Amino acid sequence: MNTARKLPVGIQDFEDLRTEGFLYVDKTEYVYRLVTQGKPYFLSRPRRFGKSLFLSTLRAYFEGKRELFEGLEIAGLEKEWTKYPVIYLDFNVGLLTGAASVAERLSVKMREFEILWGKKNDTGDLAGRFEAVIESAYEQTGKKVAVLIDEYDKPLINTMEDETSNEEVRTLLKSFYGVLKSADRYLRFVFLTGVTKFSKVSIFSDLNQLKDISMSEQYAGICGISETELIRNFEPELQALAAKKGLTCDETFAEMKKRYDGYHFAKVSEDMYNPFSILNTFMDLDFAYYWFATGTPTFLAKALRNQNYDIRKFENDVYISAASIMDYRYENQDLVPLLYQSGYLTIKAYDSVLDEYTLGFPNEEVKYGFLNELLPAFVLTPIATGKFSVTGFLRQLMKNDVESFMTSLKAFFAAIPYDAIEQKHRDEQYYQHVFYLLFTLMGQFVETEVKNNKGRTDAVVKTAGNIYVFEFKMNSKATAKDALKQINSKDYAIPYSADHRKTVKVGVEFSQTEKGIKRWLTE
Repeated sequence: MNTARKLPVGIQDFEDLRTEGFLYVDKTEYVYRLVTQGKPYFLSRPRRFGKSLFLSTLRAYFEGKRELFEGLEIAGLEKEWTKYPVIYLDFNVGLLTGAASVAERLSVKMREFEILWGKKNDTGDLAGRFEAVIESAYEQTGKKVAVLIDEYDKPLINTMEDETSNEEVRTLLKSFYGVLKSADRYLRFVFLTGVTKFSKVSIFSDLNQLKDISMSEQYAGICGISETELIRNFEPELQALAAKKGLTCDETFAEMKKRYDGYHFAKVSEDMYNPFSILNTFMDLDFAYYWFATGTPTFLAKALRNQNYDIRKFENDVYISAASIMDYRYENQDLVPLLYQSGYLTIKAYDSVLDEYTLGFPNEEVKYGFLNELLPAFVLTPIATGKFSVTGFLRQLMKNDVESFMTSLKAFFAAIPYDAIEQKHRDEQYYQHVFYLLFTLMGQFVETEVKNNKGRTDAVVKTAGNIYVFEFKMNSKATAKDALKQINSKDYAIPYSADHRKTVKVGVEFSQTEKGIKRWLTE
């Protein structure tokens, strides 16, 4: 380890964390608030955001393990520490890729509880067995039951690309989760976590007493690490990281904020950091895109491509009504609620007059990681063959070799297979998307869609010697000459006139009939 303290990277069990001396960011105030103010709850948060650890904390609380909470906030709040029977279901375990595997997983868990509290129902019906287990636990202990379900939607997400299988899983879970309403008189507490709120699953229609706290201001900090918590809990790790990277503490903090901060889960809330990325950064004493290394659902990238969604809107330009932000419905194919719930977009602003949210990328880790996933989905073969590198393009511009850069760019578009996207989507917007992805992935050297009072520049690339101002013309009637004329008429280069570097204007003409770059002019 690189620090003197034990960091809980990958530790999702509260008891292990506490007994083994791992660092813990105290969230137990939220536990006490939940158990004293209500009974049935749902919490949506992105993956790797601490949901499983929080659910494990609730489990330890309801199992009456007071000793694990010594020195924490709840120790001064809770006086009774009653032990309750707990039914804990974790859908993170196993490869759940269809109704059969989900049913098998549930059957195994029901059998464990049947042995623990006595068999109450010998039918093969999972919903019936679930209800019988709850009733039996209540009768055996004399205490109402706490039901904790982690990642309830994992089987649904796993089958998103197979509509038939997804529907079978939804039908199974609809019946199973419906028990939580019929067995309400036996329940002390219910808490479900997940990434997505699937509207067609009965847990959010039939079970209408379930309280969704996903966008509640008082629970905005229930998972993740706030800026206040980062400063209060990780000062030694921040100092160690600064020393390793040769930065000041302020510079280190700024880099952490740029990469991992920026999540908002309510209209008004403190910025939240991704805890998985924070802990891995301190563990490795290095900056990297840790969250995306854990995997991204491929169906999202494919769906955005197939819908020809304007991905440039992700730059703080996505709007969604308050009524829709937590209402993902598979059948209407609106991906924005799912992108928000999954953590790829977050709240940037709220308009109380329109009751509307503005969404955008939370930070650089998500922005560059997600766009890097989108690029191969849009262009297929050039990426899949491993012959393409965004850094290769950037290296040519850093050498101030715009001709080589444009030649490479022309070759890149020429290599995109004709069937990379449906015929109806092979339009100007599709190629604009690919240009946006390419230039944005060049990172800190590039700005895309740069606005001024007369318009919006397609791209600005800054190297040590030059500043390149790009304008792309994809209309069949527009030329490279027209692109240069627009740069000049709309003063796209004026903001850089005082810079010591040379400004190079590049007008690019794209031919849709030839599916590639036709010519370019520089000035």
